[in-house]
Amino acid sequence: MPTVVQMPTGKALTVRTAADVFLDSLGNPNTIRNYGIGVGKTAERLGESRPLVSVADDEIGQALELLCGTSAVNTWNSRRAAILSWLSWCRERGYDGPTVPAWAKRLAVPDSETPARSRMAIDRLIARREVHLREKTLWRMLYETAGRSEEILGVNIEDLDFAGRRCPVKAKGAKSKSRRRGQAREDFVLETVYWDAGTARLLPGLLKGRTRGPVFVTHRRPGPGKAVSPRDVCPDTSFARLSYGQARALLDEHTAMRGTGTGWDLHEYRHSSLTHLGAAGASLLMAKSRHRKPENVRRYFKPSPEAIAELTSLLAPGDARR
Repeated sequence: MPTVVQMPTGKALTVRTAADVFLDSLGNPNTIRNYGIGVGKTAERLGESRPLVSVADDEIGQALELLCGTSAVNTWNSRRAAILSWLSWCRERGYDGPTVPAWAKRLAVPDSETPARSRMAIDRLIARREVHLREKTLWRMLYETAGRSEEILGVNIEDLDFAGRRCPVKAKGAKSKSRRRGQAREDFVLETVYWDAGTARLLPGLLKGRTRGPVFVTHRRPGPGKAVSPRDVCPDTSFARLSYGQARALLDEHTAMRGTGTGWDLHEYRHSSLTHLGAAGASLLMAKSRHRKPENVRRYFKPSPEAIAELTSLLAPGDARR
């Protein structure tokens, strides 16, 4: 929960004080870190000892331009959002100050530059003999579920519904069921992902009779002194959960053509999966409704688990679709 902050009284709020009390009011460490960059650097640029009320709107825009005017679109939007939140927070508490000027607009996010790999390329990579079964299963599962890497790497064996070919995952931006620190996975609203024949064939060989713990594990135990959650350790082998960084490095190792770091990215499986589904007609609902944002279509689109499973079958390996 946000921290209760005692606001200064009896004098004008300085830029530095305004930044500090705002950041102290945030409860999420990730938000504090992300907002701290934009708010902290902007405060330095404006002059930390100045009264906040003396800062003009255009000065805020100029500070943004100088600090991240040449940055990527997402970086600009993120920094602008942090400053907008900061100044709005101060005004809501009765402190006069500037606003983000209208000319410092939020920029339209460009289309994704992530490449969509062909089904043939994905099938060939997974079929290579030198690729370990763990990587084969992970890559096939990422493609067939169209799930995010963190979601699939976070799945445990006890979460798997083998008969229904599905499992719950903690999705990006998952809604919290409660408001407390140190929340467990079960304290969030989970979403369901579905896989098909390719993943279903590989999973039993990967698990080898294991019934608990992470689906994807490393080949070694956690190092001494490293704190690991019980959920992230296999109780049968004591091996730790495979991390995103390790999984990314393994994929790069098998796909890099021009040296380390030039191979595929894990996100390409999700991107390719959704691209192939779109090519098969799964995107026609948005075309028909003429909505521009997917979140506006979701209120009308409530498919059954059976319908999603049938859609997922479009991503199964070629021999499984015959």
